Amino acid sequence: MVKRNKSSKSMEKAIDDSKGISKVKMFFYWFIIPFLFTLFILLLVAQLTNINVFEKAKEFTGAGQPQVVTDDIKTGRLEKKVVSLQAEIQEREAQIDKLQTELDNSSKSNESLLIEQQRLLDEIENLKREQTSSKKEYSSIVSTFEKMSAKTAAPVLTKMSDAEALRILSSLKPDTVAQIFEKMTPESAAKYTELMSK
Repeated sequence: MVKRNKSSKSMEKAIDDSKGISKVKMFFYWFIIPFLFTLFILLLVAQLTNINVFEKAKEFTGAGQPQVVTDDIKTGRLEKKVVSLQAEIQEREAQIDKLQTELDNSSKSNESLLIEQQRLLDEIENLKREQTSSKKEYSSIVSTFEKMSAKTAAPVLTKMSDAEALRILSSLKPDTVAQIFEKMTPESAAKYTELMSK
């Protein structure tokens, strides 16, 4: 019976020890591990948002208050710094206004240049159309002279300006020009031949 008591006591002690260990495990599982996990998450968030945890802790505890600020306030240096910074801000604002004015002027200048460019492009297009129509008219005049008899074409050409007659004669076929020269006076034929040779 004494043996049973010893063995039952040792079993009870073992059960008590296992309960003690399980209480420690439960404490770790329910408190320490969640606390460490939460701390890890908070530090990770602080790192991602660029928050310095140690400086925030100093702010809350009041440690590390700079003595320089109180000295500056006492000596009036801080006021001088504020005045100089305000002057610098005003100078920068003036520079910004100047640059904004230059930018506005540049924009207006660019707009006027674009309008002028568009006007010139329209004018070029009109000139091209006029040139095309005048080429068509000129080619129809040349074809008309080619269809006319030499006897009829010769007096017409002699009545025209030298430049216009020369232009038409230069565009005609050589056979047609020869026939027209035959019907002209020798002086007129010589004059136009000389002009065509230049």
